[in-house]
Amino acid sequence: MRSRTPDRLCAEAVEFARAAAVEAAGEASVGEHLEAVADGDRVVTHFFACKDIAYRGWRWAVTVARASRARVVTLDETVLLPGSEAVLAPEWVPWSERLRPGDMGPGDLLPTDAEDLRLEPGFTGADRPLPNSPLAAGGVVSSELAETVAEEDVEVLPGPAVPEVARIASVAEETGMGRARVLSRQGLLEAAERWDEAYGARTAMAQAAPAPCVSCGFLLPLAGSLRQAFGICANEFSPADGRVVSLAYGCGGHSEAAVMPKPPKPAEPVIDETRVDVLPLRPEPAEGSVEDSTPAEELGHS
Repeated sequence: MRSRTPDRLCAEAVEFARAAAVEAAGEASVGEHLEAVADGDRVVTHFFACKDIAYRGWRWAVTVARASRARVVTLDETVLLPGSEAVLAPEWVPWSERLRPGDMGPGDLLPTDAEDLRLEPGFTGADRPLPNSPLAAGGVVSSELAETVAEEDVEVLPGPAVPEVARIASVAEETGMGRARVLSRQGLLEAAERWDEAYGARTAMAQAAPAPCVSCGFLLPLAGSLRQAFGICANEFSPADGRVVSLAYGCGGHSEAAVMPKPPKPAEPVIDETRVDVLPLRPEPAEGSVEDSTPAEELGHS
């Protein structure tokens, strides 16, 4: 049973424990003695302050012990342990939980779990028989004959191609389902929650907007069931340009928020091309001036 009272000889071995800490870490890293804690019968741990600036709040723990009826204290171990005010690293979290939007860079690969609940099997047509196969659903070969072919490997000339599978495959490819897996309902709901949180009605931008995106001319609706609540912003001056936005989102770039009136068109200049304007080469002298009353010859003889 663990004793609450430290052993007297072990508790008095402060200098012995300090010498062990100095030997392990150096004189500059070991500070004053903090306390002595009993770990058991004749087992005591001495704590010393750590003076290393990189381990603020940590403590050197030196455990000493002595044998029964022995008078000599021996060293058990010396370790560096965090105190109540120690700076510790955060708890380790798996990479799949640490990953955040925008963390992936060029060349990074993000593996997807085979049992990812956000995805469900899609239709690719790879597991369906060919349209002209005797085993094709709806073909000209009966089910009894198909079983005979499968069991006895009897060669049967195929009938005309049945376009049922081809039609399904073409429609699936056109609607984007020609993939191994597609979004499940849970995946759609999670995506809708993220988009609504980033560009939804509860954001500060939407609260101050003059009108929601549902009436904006720059909104491009999505396809499928998500078009009922989301679209893509196509306004290059909007903070959500190229982003999926909620129909209840809005910003100051709404197409009908402030329609600028057209500036008045100036009148066309009037040009009279039937009249000739005579322009003098030099200006005529003003009436009453010296040049007008006195000839140039008289001015030269005066």
